[in-house]
Amino acid sequence: MNSADRWVSMGAVALAAGLLTFDLGGQHVELGEDYSAQLSEEACPVDAELANLGLTLKDMDGADVTLSSFKGKVLLINFWATWCAPCKAEIPGFVELQEEYADDLQILGISVDDTPEDVRPYAEEYEMNYPVLIGLYREDVEEAYGPFFGIPQSFVISRDGRICRKHAGMAPKEKFEQEIKALL
Repeated sequence: MNSADRWVSMGAVALAAGLLTFDLGGQHVELGEDYSAQLSEEACPVDAELANLGLTLKDMDGADVTLSSFKGKVLLINFWATWCAPCKAEIPGFVELQEEYADDLQILGISVDDTPEDVRPYAEEYEMNYPVLIGLYREDVEEAYGPFFGIPQSFVISRDGRICRKHAGMAPKEKFEQEIKALL
């Protein structure tokens, strides 16, 4: 299976995962999950693995960005693509979270299937106020955080670099905010 076919397959999986999430009158329901029980778990599991923050990626303007430069802040790394509807739905919440918690939080959007030329107008349209990095053709990124069977994929990383939460598929802003606040 070539790279394009793999990403098309991942998009189908992401769409299916997105369809399993509903918002009913302000109450979030995810099939097969107890949302309130998830929020009451400890902030970061004791055995949480260390994130690979040694990666350097290009941002959409061609500048090098090393993930370790954000150590000391809570990181929310979101893997996404411009064609992904659930990814688009999450972005406004990420923009709000970045604005509200700018001193203690850094959101990083890693586009897994787009060129800088595709990402720039998209980031402008969605007013993305956090670094947008290019992960296209970066197998080392998928090796570090994957495998990805669909997108969006998001990782909440503590100030000391541990992966505290992984989200396969779309999640609401409130869920991310609860997890971030628990790490501040």
